[in-house]
Amino acid sequence: MDLLQQIMERAKSNPQRIVLPEGTELRTLEAANIILKEKAAKLILIGNADEINKIAAEHNWDYIKEATIVDPENDQRMPQYAELLYNLRKSKGMTMEEAEKTAKNPLYLACLMIKNGDADGELAGALNTTGNVLRPAFQIVKTQPGISVVSGAILMFTPAHQYGENGLLIFADCAVNPCPTAPELAQIAVCTANTARVIAGYEPRVAMLSFSSKGSAKHELVDKVVEATKLAQEMAPDTMIDGELQADAALVPSVGKSKAPDSKVAGNANVFVFPDLQAGNIGYKMVERFSGAQAVGPILQGIAAPINDLSRGCCVDDIVKMITITANQAIGLKEQQKA
Repeated sequence: MDLLQQIMERAKSNPQRIVLPEGTELRTLEAANIILKEKAAKLILIGNADEINKIAAEHNWDYIKEATIVDPENDQRMPQYAELLYNLRKSKGMTMEEAEKTAKNPLYLACLMIKNGDADGELAGALNTTGNVLRPAFQIVKTQPGISVVSGAILMFTPAHQYGENGLLIFADCAVNPCPTAPELAQIAVCTANTARVIAGYEPRVAMLSFSSKGSAKHELVDKVVEATKLAQEMAPDTMIDGELQADAALVPSVGKSKAPDSKVAGNANVFVFPDLQAGNIGYKMVERFSGAQAVGPILQGIAAPINDLSRGCCVDDIVKMITITANQAIGLKEQQKA
């Protein structure tokens, strides 16, 4: 069974309440029908019930009837959600009238449902920009304790099975932070290591990437990665994190042995933390195109609850995968809270 199927099966074994704010969007509804048929999540669709049911009937998406539909214009819980938003944002100058209006925005409503304990996770972005998806998440759900930065990890399923975990590598940050500071880069490393455990199910070996390996080059950009590595090791002393490493030193055993002979990560890395967004975004897209790899994500990390963002060019299969990944994040978070 491959990892994506394992993710699906894990979601089915413990269905989570995932809210989809873009409840009338066609690709989202088709994906929702698949998820509900597979019983992989308990879905909450935000939108007008008549419109959603009409679209579902026109396309014979019979399982949509099993979703919970929340219409912001008439749901009886809207006053409660508006009051919650007001209490969260009144120190920033929000009035009750503004809270009542804003709470009807599906992206805000989804986060309010999570904050109120009525949903376990959210997936959006088929219609909305990343900024629009993340803004209410920052304002309402906020970040995890000890984490101030949100980042995006990509699962890279490559045909080069000699690398990573049978060809699977995790790249970050590929989606959010243009130029993270050393402390932010350290947080990204720790969060991505957790993603490796929760989603990929393997023990992370994290490489902090640079154009230098263990002092082979001197530059302030290298210094940032060196500092980030030290901070990440202090944050997660039981996790294998090493740097600074060039990509080949992180990936290829013979090169790793030559350039960083004392490293437990060099030549064996399965998690790659890029020094900035330009490198991460360019890197994953080049690997995807040149090697025929399958890129899944981004998986957003660092938020206090699972909230994920789609590309507006996504297909139905992308949405299905990301719903199951969001569900897996919710399962993992609950397990960690119990531990």
